[in-house]
Amino acid sequence: MSKGKLEKFAELDRLSNVFQYPYARLIGEGVDFPHRGRWGSDVFGNDHPIVLELGCGRGEYTVGLARSFPQTNFVGIDIKGNRMWSGAKSAHEEGLENVRFLRTQIELIDHFFAPGEVSEVWLTFPDPQMKKLRRRLTSVGFLEQYRRLTGGGLLHLKTDSNFLYLYTLAVAEANQLTLREHHADVYMETDEGSLLQRVKTYYEQQWLERGMTIKYLQIELRPQDKVLVEPDVEIERDDYRSFGRSRRV
Repeated sequence: MSKGKLEKFAELDRLSNVFQYPYARLIGEGVDFPHRGRWGSDVFGNDHPIVLELGCGRGEYTVGLARSFPQTNFVGIDIKGNRMWSGAKSAHEEGLENVRFLRTQIELIDHFFAPGEVSEVWLTFPDPQMKKLRRRLTSVGFLEQYRRLTGGGLLHLKTDSNFLYLYTLAVAEANQLTLREHHADVYMETDEGSLLQRVKTYYEQQWLERGMTIKYLQIELRPQDKVLVEPDVEIERDDYRSFGRSRRV
């Protein structure tokens, strides 16, 4: 590990707005997260709604949302601590009390939040996982998890992937989930200065500079008593993802 990464991980340990519970600690060492079901009282000290950003990367969206909605609590979740450091440090320096970061795997979020404890989930530019359905963050397995955590709340997806956008639309249609809002081109279909245009991630800025189209979906995860099913549909894969994501930044 490089010296820069080591320094960032050391600072993460010191930041009061960061919790670190990767698989090795949570499962391997059997260390329980003490605030599950009590984020409002224990962590934020209020009863405001809690919103998650999964795969938060550098945390720009988590911090941007927190600035825009001071009466809502935001938790950015990612396993990459060296990326998360940037957002956590910014939030700490700005004194944003409605922001926390959690370093762990997304698959483990049930260990950290009780059913119904979360109101909304954001996915900002996740890997579309075109070949690995079970790892796709809008697949039925993950939607069941989000639905449980939010009690049927809202899922937001912002993506540059046409494949992921169309797949998620198909999931919503197959399960009769309500589309509250959707845009095939955010920067053509929403007002300049709107939240969707104003708050950008590092990756989003990269994609915009390459002339790529940004898409957005807002889905209501109800009803809760219906078993979700995968759509029976073939979707053309994104040809520009034939090379690794890391080479595109």
